[in-house]
Amino acid sequence: MSLVISEELVEASGLSEPELLLEIVMMLFQQKKISLGKAAHLAGLHPIAFQREMATRGICIHYEIEDFEQDLESLRERGWQ
Repeated sequence: MSLVISEELVEASGLSEPELLLEIVMMLFQQKKISLGKAAHLAGLHPIAFQREMATRGICIHYEIEDFEQDLESLRERGWQ
């Protein structure tokens, strides 16, 4: 599914499209709707860069067992044992 955000909304926000996307992703992460890895991916940032952005905003990392399991699976897919 794709979401179309009107140009009017983008303009009203005063943000560029990438900035607005980052705001949406940050909000979803902060509300525990998506994992840290998924949030970084959706924002188009390396996970460390995403964490730095979170730190500038005072957003704490919530790292649950599910996040750990996702990270392990990602590492296994990339050949890490």
